[in-house]
Amino acid sequence: MSAAFVPFLYELRARKVKVGAQEAVALAKALSMGLHDSSLDGFYHLARAICVHRESDLDAFDEAFLSHFKGIAGSSLELVRELDEWLKDPANRKELTPEELAAIDAIDMETLKRLFEERMKEQKERHQGGNRWIGTGGTSPFGQFGAHPSGLRVGSQGGGRSAMGIADARRYKPYRSDLLLDVRQIEVALRKLRAFQREGQPDELDIDGTIDATAKNAGELEIVVRPPRKSNVRVLLLMDVGGSMDPFADTVSRLFSAAKRASNIRTLKTYYFHNCIYGRLYETERFTDPVPVDELLHDLAAEWKLVLVGDAAMHPAELLGAGDYEYYATGHHGPAQTGLSQLQKFADHFKRAAWLNPDPPSYWRGGTAEQIARVFPMFHLTLDGLGDAIHHLSKGDVRKR
Repeated sequence: MSAAFVPFLYELRARKVKVGAQEAVALAKALSMGLHDSSLDGFYHLARAICVHRESDLDAFDEAFLSHFKGIAGSSLELVRELDEWLKDPANRKELTPEELAAIDAIDMETLKRLFEERMKEQKERHQGGNRWIGTGGTSPFGQFGAHPSGLRVGSQGGGRSAMGIADARRYKPYRSDLLLDVRQIEVALRKLRAFQREGQPDELDIDGTIDATAKNAGELEIVVRPPRKSNVRVLLLMDVGGSMDPFADTVSRLFSAAKRASNIRTLKTYYFHNCIYGRLYETERFTDPVPVDELLHDLAAEWKLVLVGDAAMHPAELLGAGDYEYYATGHHGPAQTGLSQLQKFADHFKRAAWLNPDPPSYWRGGTAEQIARVFPMFHLTLDGLGDAIHHLSKGDVRKR
């Protein structure tokens, strides 16, 4: 049995679908239980349920399945697109008399599917107005804008509405990992940000401790309890607002909403800034209730996870020009500092930090974004980018020097 699906698993791995020994064992067990109903369709649904862990892998799974079990190479998708182009400009449908319609034999769905596969293998060019090939405007049971009492429509819209089925029933768009996030996706990604410690009263049964204590007590049962594990994830979220960030306001709002709702984040503090951090941050997007940077860093431990969101785009003088930011923050004069040095304070203080940039990475080369990326690890604010940032934040001390 393994000879039937193990090469398929390798086909999935070749297409970057993450499958391994765990999926192989689960699939073998499911097959031995007959959950695939002894059919290829059943195996398709079973394997997809076990092997696909991300929505973005659905299309890769389908391509691997077609390539392995039907001998259709990846280039066959080009043939499908070519066929679709043929059907976009249909010929005018011939109006048939009732006698002509009655002369066309009706076909059951199973026969129709079998004939459709045969035509797909044989057909080499566009056809229209005929009675055999996949085309338009004819009496063939396959195509668009034709006339057949039990046809199979191929394409996005029909003509006579007499088709028994639609060949392209799976019409969802390919999932893209470079799309901006919605709240649900962000919540799923944030769940991977974990750090647990035991706190509170010792009211949780410690099984390993109980076994050890009982063994040391000559078999007399001795219950050992311990404090429950609770999330210790504390996040400082700093968000750039206004100016060039206005087009991304909706995306940042989704991130903010998801972070607020994340049950695994024990404490979340949020502040705002514009372009760069200059001596103080603000509790509202209207830049009211300022908080001095030094005071904030004094109150927060290095174990907090720092997340900054912004396009890192500004005039170079805003980042590299020196100013008396201590005066603006506290009312007392201090040494002149650059905006970059203010950012460096945060990078030096926190063990884990990441900058999420909604602009594509091609915009980061040169200018202020490149300078800031030397201070903070920078990630694209997309599904994959957020996943990489969460993985980075889950590591140990990763402060840049």
